[in-house]
Amino acid sequence: MTSRGWLGPGGGQVGYLDPPTMWRATTVQACGLWPFAAGSGSPMTGVPLGQHLFTGATVCGDPLSWFTRARYISNPSLFMLGMPGLGKSTLVNRMLIGLAATGVVPLVLGDLKPDYADTVRALGGQVISVGRGVGGINVLDPGAMGAAARRIGGEAGKALEAETHGRVLNMVAALVTIVRGRPMDDHEQSVLSTALHLLRQRTPGKVAVLPDLLALIAEGPDRLRAVTLDRGDTSRYRDAVDPLHRSLMGLLDGPLGGTFASATSTRIDPDAPAVCVDISRIGEADTQLTAAAMLAAWSDGLGTVAASHALADAGLAPRRWFFTVLDELWRPLRSATGIVDRIDALTRLNRSLGLGDAKITHTLKDAEALGSDADRAKARGFVERAGMVVCAGLPRSEMEELGKIVGLSEREISLVSSWSSPPGWATSGEHEEPPGRGRFLIKVGGRPGIPIRVAITHTERNLHNTNTRWTPNPPLSGS
Repeated sequence: MTSRGWLGPGGGQVGYLDPPTMWRATTVQACGLWPFAAGSGSPMTGVPLGQHLFTGATVCGDPLSWFTRARYISNPSLFMLGMPGLGKSTLVNRMLIGLAATGVVPLVLGDLKPDYADTVRALGGQVISVGRGVGGINVLDPGAMGAAARRIGGEAGKALEAETHGRVLNMVAALVTIVRGRPMDDHEQSVLSTALHLLRQRTPGKVAVLPDLLALIAEGPDRLRAVTLDRGDTSRYRDAVDPLHRSLMGLLDGPLGGTFASATSTRIDPDAPAVCVDISRIGEADTQLTAAAMLAAWSDGLGTVAASHALADAGLAPRRWFFTVLDELWRPLRSATGIVDRIDALTRLNRSLGLGDAKITHTLKDAEALGSDADRAKARGFVERAGMVVCAGLPRSEMEELGKIVGLSEREISLVSSWSSPPGWATSGEHEEPPGRGRFLIKVGGRPGIPIRVAITHTERNLHNTNTRWTPNPPLSGS
């Protein structure tokens, strides 16, 4: 017998040798097997995500752990792309569960299907429903930031109050942009900013609503008139504020009014172990309301994060880290020209806020559908600034385009492209899984990508089923 087969009649060489069985164990368990044990090259810091597709080694990771502990990335953010139905939200749900176990607070700011509400409930968190007839958000409500500013007081409280004003101004401007389909003019932002200051001074201790803002602009006090340079001429003032006045009336009487015109139905609890803003009651075709609700949820949620850190800086609360999920990013991006700027303003400073985030969309073509070259470039910036880029199955053309941004090898492009193939025809009537379901490629800077396979547990499967509407009902009793 030789190393590759047997000699003599009927013998011959073996063309393929089966690899030896691989067993995985901790160093304590496997130490007695030295020198036959080998360490893995896969990262082991963070939430256990799955197994390496080729070596079978466990792969761990999440944006916060890789930023704070492992120092693999310089920005605690994740950008995920992939075709529908391949498990993107399943992987993010696993990160939520793992991070919550370490004390990080997950914030799902705009759950559309919903994909995350059951997970947040299982973590003992708060689920807030937003939509017509189920709950609204008052975009003029300073929320947790206003409460923290009053509690802190002094110069630090004034600084937080000024930041609160900027966040409210940014949110109202975003709603006006959605209604108009284009950004506000510069002088209108000055009018709006002054009006918000006046409104806060006129209603101390009270939370104003959009009808109060509309009434103030209609009244036209002297300080507001001065911003418009009306020089005592009422007609000049009306010419300056009428377009903004009409847009605000459109917010109240149009498709957004019932959701944003009254007091906030349920405020985010800053002490909750997890928070999900569920906007699944909004219809799929109601693009304006969906985009507005997502932006309002992001603004309110990130304001809560800023308030928590301000209280911690003042020694009034323990330090907490947060992980936000911004799913279906393409929805607000397509709603109006200029919305990219608003999202960028809301999310750019996540590193200084002690905040990790996951932005999720389908393909880079979602950015190509934006109205201007500037918006498209800014949307691509979300990918360029991400510390981690995670790809599920994508067509080859998409992977080649993504490779220009994050640097993908030909082998990586071919691998991820193969995951976008449809499932085969099942001959036995059983459900046939798509070949790419549960498979992801993790890219960090110029490092080689890490291909992983995610196998969900029974508990995760029960918590996360995006096809619940297609699940048959159990038979009725007595039938």
